[in-house]
Amino acid sequence: MIKIVLASSSPYRRELLSRFNLPFDVVNPDIDESPRLNETAKEISVRLAREKAVHVAPHYGNSLIIGSDTTAECEGRIIEKPMIHSQAVSQLKFLSGNLVKFYTSLCVLNTETQALQECVVDFEVKYKVLTEKRIESYLLKEQPYNCVGSVKSEGLGIILLEYIKGEDPTALIGLPLMKLSEMLQKEGVTFE
Repeated sequence: MIKIVLASSSPYRRELLSRFNLPFDVVNPDIDESPRLNETAKEISVRLAREKAVHVAPHYGNSLIIGSDTTAECEGRIIEKPMIHSQAVSQLKFLSGNLVKFYTSLCVLNTETQALQECVVDFEVKYKVLTEKRIESYLLKEQPYNCVGSVKSEGLGIILLEYIKGEDPTALIGLPLMKLSEMLQKEGVTFE
């Protein structure tokens, strides 16, 4: 049976993939995720998803390597993971009342055939107008410092949002399971 490998250090992606009830390994791809000069948020997402899969592939024969990456942009500015409280405060103040485009890219690489499947799932997220009190209260409770846009839509972050538009809610969390299930089935994985 072909092995499934998630090239990610994200606990959210691990949890999402576990919903398929399939055995899989998790490997930290340990790549440089810095944006390149003049790259758009969408281009960064596509490149990083592919690089994660490609970087892990040489260590796994007869495997399906899954790489995924989420980026966002607002008013031409790339939105990243805040990593620390003060950055999250600044980020949420900037995003307050704004429309944000999220891009979650997915790459599945078959190490046996070298077949590569890729896609990007776009999401439109409208943030509510946020008060400093709401921002501080939310950040202290949720601590979403490793989340793009400082928002965990699957948790308390939903209170920050006016609306979400997109095909697959799991894409906003970090791994588009609807597209991933299609890609895995193309590679012979069954869910029965």
